[in-house]
Amino acid sequence: MRQFRRAALALLLAGAPAVVAPALAAPPADLDAFVAQSMKLFGPPGMTVAVVEDGKPVVTKGYGVRSIETNAPVDEHTAFPIGSETKAFTAAALAILVDQGKLKWSDRVVDRLPGFQMYDPYATAHMTVRDLLTHRSGLGLGEGDLLIVPSTTRTRADIVHALRYLKPVTGFRELFAYDNILYIVAGALLEQVSGESWEHFVQTHILTPAGMRDAATAYDIRAANGIALHARTDGPIRGLGPQRALLHGLEGAASAPAGAINASAADMAAWMQVQLAHGKLPSGARLFSDEQSAEMWKSIVVVRDDFPAALSPLVPDFQNYGLGWFIESYRGHTVVEHTGAVLGAVAALYLVPEKNVGIAVMINSEDGAARRAVAYHLLDHYLGVPDQDWNVKLKRMVDGMVAEGEKAMKAEPEQVATNDKTSLPLASYAGVYKDPWYGTATVSSGGGKLRMRFDLTPGMEGPLTHVADDTFRVDWTDKSIEAAYAKFDLAGGKISRIEMRPVSPLADFSFDYKDLDFIPAP
Repeated sequence: MRQFRRAALALLLAGAPAVVAPALAAPPADLDAFVAQSMKLFGPPGMTVAVVEDGKPVVTKGYGVRSIETNAPVDEHTAFPIGSETKAFTAAALAILVDQGKLKWSDRVVDRLPGFQMYDPYATAHMTVRDLLTHRSGLGLGEGDLLIVPSTTRTRADIVHALRYLKPVTGFRELFAYDNILYIVAGALLEQVSGESWEHFVQTHILTPAGMRDAATAYDIRAANGIALHARTDGPIRGLGPQRALLHGLEGAASAPAGAINASAADMAAWMQVQLAHGKLPSGARLFSDEQSAEMWKSIVVVRDDFPAALSPLVPDFQNYGLGWFIESYRGHTVVEHTGAVLGAVAALYLVPEKNVGIAVMINSEDGAARRAVAYHLLDHYLGVPDQDWNVKLKRMVDGMVAEGEKAMKAEPEQVATNDKTSLPLASYAGVYKDPWYGTATVSSGGGKLRMRFDLTPGMEGPLTHVADDTFRVDWTDKSIEAAYAKFDLAGGKISRIEMRPVSPLADFSFDYKDLDFIPAP
């Protein structure tokens, strides 16, 4: 569901389908060598690449291994998580309902989904189906992601209910801020209107007719064609240290409409064929209409991301968002794209409608620069751009970002002013704390030590280590979860709330600890 770090490229796209011109060339002759160099530089265990040219797959290929523990090879039918690229499938599913006359993009959500309520009454009354998909609800970046990351016991109905407690940070339809939660609400809306589960609808109305035979609507570590997820979690910040196979993926079916689909290179080639044909299947039948294709690719909201200086070569001329797609400019060309990430895997998909070219790259680790380097190498090839040596360029950018992160981490002890004082005896910090949107977290005491548990997130628990005064650090037993600082505020000699923030300055926004407001439960 995450983006690396959401540095997606975008270009304004007119509502009408682009005039299709022939592609410039066959796949680059050095593709295999470039992929090998990229994998060596950045370290993903496995990669899969798909390229569609002039409506036909010309590359569907796997590289490396599915798991560092089994060394099983990746091939064109190995299924990788595509993360937030799933959002385009959720948008397409709703587009099918629009084609069927069961829904309108302008329908008010409150009229179609019982129990829907935002914190802001105006947003509740005016939120449309289109608004659910365009990241302009007023919620902050990634706000509420800890409802589902890395797992949850909640249902989609629970997440719809929790919406009313998420306080907006901007006005409704004022600014773009990427979120996952409202795509889950869109999945719940789909279920309400269609009478089918999101999983069944996507499988029967999209994956099967599109010929995506290897795809699944959820990650399954036991799948015969699946991969292991990998991450570097043993270093001072995430992304440093040896590659480790994670014990599980993004679990909990509730989050599926925002980012749960797994697909192979062959599958992604089939999906890109459908997209570039504006909903038309190779058989001549239609998945969705030309009209809905144009609707999904229409620019609706301007994206104003703050790109780090190190990422300046990736900054687009301008960037917008439609319905499940970024629409952007690269080298003067329209690009329709989306990236995606889950814990342990990342993906990228780029469509160039005027060239009738589609590119998809997926890896089974968090070394996101590898998928970008390969994707941009292919983009440049098809657009006739001179070779930019993206492997070297992105390696330099990643090294710079890591160095800045390590520098910020080294400054952290001074900011926290480490000491061995606490305002209360350790046992006094124990208790149940409740946040309006998340639910409860429990701090327990035993043997002179404290532990914290997020009660609705299975496996999210770990020791609290004292840092300074009433600030503690929690290192979760599951190392795939970003460590956090927990600051206990006191009033009248009693704990009044817990404020939290991630330890790492490079932590993904889905670990939105800063949005939590835990207070002692009655």
